[in-house]
Amino acid sequence: MRIALALVSVLASIAPATGQTPPAIAVQASPALTQRAQDLVPLLNGGGDASAMFAPSFLAQVPEAKLRAIAAQVSVGMGKAIAIAGLDAVSADGAHVRIRYERGLVTMNLQIDPASGKIVGLLITGTSAAEASLDAVVAALKAEPGTTGFTLDKLGDGAPQVLTAENGDRAAAIGSAFKLAILSELIRATNAGTRHWDDMVTLDGAPLPGGLYTQKPAGTQVSIRELASKMISISDNSATDILLKFVGRETVEAMLPVIGWHDAARNRPLLSTLEMFKLKGLQGGALGRRWLTLDQAGKRKLLTNAIDPAPISALDPMLFRDGKPVLLDIEWYASPADLVRTMDWIRRNTESGAGAEARAILAINPGVGPDVASHWAYVGYKGGSEPGVISMTLLLQAKDGAWYVLSGNWNNPDAAVDEARFIGLMSRAAELAVPGG
Repeated sequence: MRIALALVSVLASIAPATGQTPPAIAVQASPALTQRAQDLVPLLNGGGDASAMFAPSFLAQVPEAKLRAIAAQVSVGMGKAIAIAGLDAVSADGAHVRIRYERGLVTMNLQIDPASGKIVGLLITGTSAAEASLDAVVAALKAEPGTTGFTLDKLGDGAPQVLTAENGDRAAAIGSAFKLAILSELIRATNAGTRHWDDMVTLDGAPLPGGLYTQKPAGTQVSIRELASKMISISDNSATDILLKFVGRETVEAMLPVIGWHDAARNRPLLSTLEMFKLKGLQGGALGRRWLTLDQAGKRKLLTNAIDPAPISALDPMLFRDGKPVLLDIEWYASPADLVRTMDWIRRNTESGAGAEARAILAINPGVGPDVASHWAYVGYKGGSEPGVISMTLLLQAKDGAWYVLSGNWNNPDAAVDEARFIGLMSRAAELAVPGG
């Protein structure tokens, strides 16, 4: 499993969806496009005739059973689909569609085949909860099973200014959000001139977790820029572990207090993604339970002697498959306030110089849908998840130039968390946080 927070759940993207940016000149949706948008509501609630709605090419890649399973998953967090709340046509056959659910909005890009009128592309681009205030968002998070943390801070010349928070200083498992620490080290090094974004990393053929570089042969060269972009935008675990090895575990560990992690010692040794999988998935978790009894020196020894040499084939193939949390004490831990300070450090160190490249990297995947992101001049994002864990942190620049950070997490050691609900709440918080909004 890749520990990554997707932007949103994807129903399918079979044909290029054109509903990203409305054209300057208004266009009229075809009657077939309007009808297909209306047809989505019953389908999302478990009804409708999929074979009449979707082109055979679509259903060949996304069978009806999978389509309905994903629709049901969205409904877990958002409730029942009620009606089409808006349709912005970008062509006669493509549109950006907003669907009102019981607990918020879901936005989708819809594309039909003009000849048959059937759907050839459908992509969920965002979710937003219905809560009317930041206090209501915080209350909704607090009501969920397990533990949650949240903070919205305004950034300036001094320390971040807390605007709204609940358990903002409580450390929690954050999944792939730890990759911000690796990015921070790259910012420091490129600003110092000791590394450059165009520097090439030569792959050595060492085992890697899942990702784009897992099957690449030894000797393959990849730039730091490409690896960092994949690590942040799609949370590629293979890119992450390559970079962690390249810059050095202890170098990144040394960055943790620099970027504001108050309990940095809890993350030493800083695990690679593959090491974390092995601790949870080797010998039924026995090595992971042993890990929890050791001091830092003992943990480093266990990594060297038992974890790193163990073959990937020894991992439990069913790890995470049932969606149940596994040894959440073995994770990367930080508080929302820690991640606010991290994003503030990144903001300050990417204003100019070589490190500025990292702002573009953080903005590749904004973490929220285009409707929400459009309210801000800049959105940088990193999140993380595994069963029982989810986190989202957004670096936001308002259109008046002011900077903010929104960070939240949800941990539950007893059951999977409702990712769609969490993403909807955090997206709604990003809407409500817009100055003057």
